Formats: sequence, C-alpha cells, structure tokens
Amino acid sequence: MDTAITKGVKISVETIFRPDLSDISKRILFFNYSIEIENQNSYQIQLISRNWHIFDSLDKLRTVSGTGVIGEQPILEPGEVYMYSSGCDLISEMGYMEGHYDFAQIDAEGSPNAFFKVTVPRFRLEYPAKLN
Repeated sequence: MDTAITKGVKISVETIFRPDLSDISKRILFFNYSIEIENQNSYQIQLISRNWHIFDSLDKLRTVSGTGVIGEQPILEPGEVYMYSSGCDLISEMGYMEGHYDFAQIDAEGSPNAFFKVTVPRFRLEYPAKLN
C-alpha cells in the first residue's frame, strides 16, 4: 500500500492487475486501484476535483483532470474515511499513476472556503509476470 499525508488528509492506494479485463497479446493491460481518503483534521473537508498523471512505459504521459471522483464530491467529517475504486489501462507491462486532489475546508455555514491540494502518492501499475 502506498500512503501520503498532506495537510491532515491521508491518502492510501492499493492496486491489482485485472487479467479478466486484459489481453496481453493485444497490449491491453487493465489495473484497478482502490483509494482510501482519511480526514485527520478537526474540520469538514470536501473533495472538489482530481488531477492524474498516468505514465505508461511504452506510451506518452497522460493527464486526466475532472470534477470529484467516480461522479462524487464527498464531504468528510473529522476522522471519516471515504473509499472508492476505479481503473486504468496501459499498453505496457509497467507504469504508474500519481497526482493530487483539490479539497476545500467547509466553514461553519457549510460553505467551502479555504482550498488546498492533497498529494496522491505515486503507485505502480505492474503486470505480475513481469516481476518474476
């Protein structure tokens, strides 16, 4: 598990290769990643957007940005954990993803005010047979 803590927000990532969705002979390798976001602050926060850099050793660097994650912009109470899973395809047997989330601190009236970035640690996307 890869983990980083930025401004009181802990991000932990686990990945798994999906042979059922991959076709090695056609250079289609699919990976799932599961992300756990923990609010270690004493105030509410809201995930506003995501920004990814996806490196594929046989392809160009891809950048993906968007609102929220999996269609949601979760609000996390102090101590709350939010988890989600998504996926990524590569054409090579090795790559990685990294990036950041944009968060907002929620004020007493329930409105977002102080905005800040939270690092998503680099996590590897590797075909298991390549590691042997």
